[in-house]
Amino acid sequence: MRQRVVVTGMGCVTPVGNNVEDMWASLRRCDNGVGPITHFPADDFPTRFAAEVKGYSVADYIDDPERFAHASPNILFAIGAATQAMADSGLSDTDLDPPRFGVYLGAGEGGQDFQRYMSVISRSRNNGNGSLEESGTAGATTVDLEKFIRFGLETMEPEAELEQEPNRPAGHLAGLFNAQGPNMNCLTACAASSQAIGEATELIRRGDVDVMLSGGAHSMIHPFGVTGFSLLTALSTHNHDPATASRPFDLNRDGFVLGEGSGMLVLEELEHALARGAQIHGEILGYGSTADAYRITDIHPEGRGAIACINMALKDAGLNRDELQYINAHGTSTKVNDKVETMAVRRTLESDANSTPVSSIKSMMGHLIAAAGSVEAITCLLAIRDNVLPPTRNYETPDPDCNLDYVPNQAREAPVQRALSNSFGFGGQNISLVLSEFN
Repeated sequence: MRQRVVVTGMGCVTPVGNNVEDMWASLRRCDNGVGPITHFPADDFPTRFAAEVKGYSVADYIDDPERFAHASPNILFAIGAATQAMADSGLSDTDLDPPRFGVYLGAGEGGQDFQRYMSVISRSRNNGNGSLEESGTAGATTVDLEKFIRFGLETMEPEAELEQEPNRPAGHLAGLFNAQGPNMNCLTACAASSQAIGEATELIRRGDVDVMLSGGAHSMIHPFGVTGFSLLTALSTHNHDPATASRPFDLNRDGFVLGEGSGMLVLEELEHALARGAQIHGEILGYGSTADAYRITDIHPEGRGAIACINMALKDAGLNRDELQYINAHGTSTKVNDKVETMAVRRTLESDANSTPVSSIKSMMGHLIAAAGSVEAITCLLAIRDNVLPPTRNYETPDPDCNLDYVPNQAREAPVQRALSNSFGFGGQNISLVLSEFN
């Protein structure tokens, strides 16, 4: 018989709050976390706004912040969220057998390459031996790679280069909390942290570990990230009013808004949690994972992967379609995603779709990419705890292709015992989690 998995700790760092309760209060108020980009000069970019984390310092969580002087933002966010989650769990050294305590994250790359690259370019321009840049044919500019390597070896920090690898957050958290068990990171785009939670759940279910620290961390609010998504025409260009740019399921949506941050959960085998008298926030009841096997940046137009994923999660949870009271949508605010996700919910829930509320918190905090699913899983647990549904901000004009109850613009009190959280990533990765009250 498989083990039951419960959540005993939660922590987050987000554009609308740097801890769980502040974030939840912001979501319930339908606050806006989107504004002009301040991380770098973005005046010449097609999209000049994002949802940035504000007022955060890793020094609030560790005694030696200088140790992380070269760490990328994702690492710093992960430390804050994980420290909160561990404190919330009440786990102590005596509660933990280190080899049976692991870390499974869905963390993205560090994202500081651009600044380091430009520091090499800048240094070369100020060096008497000439610039790296040379004029090529037809006025094109090329880079002298020999000079670039020489200046790079003199200028760039080896530790900083190491810290931008996606596995670094998981490695740091293992060291901070003496987690000597499985240590893994998956990077399945926007589905990453939900997949990490699902796979961490499976490790506990089959008895490999007692406790897993799981979630995600990411920041792509840097020139390479904004340029890449702009080339894909995936970002909103609502520059005249960033606060209303993220509008999932609204007829006039024009793309998603980049966010950043981290969400962390402590997952624990039920008997282990009960034995130490832990506070239990809820249970991971179901996990579904599928691939569209279609195009890299397009959802299958008939939603076959999403439909299969939701059905898999419901089957794993042992639930019928009428036993869900809330769906936290992937809800990116892109034309295709919102339409196909709506279709998938309708085809999965059938006649129960009309009576099942759906909302997207990306309307308030933007899209945290790899970290999005973990924060949304936490949101589902809070909705269950308080019997409150977070709203979809900026929903003004109904779209005939998006015809569900999206909890528009105002939080709603409603009984919630079980919630579904969807995460659908570029590359066709689909993850659904069913979260439940504990009883």
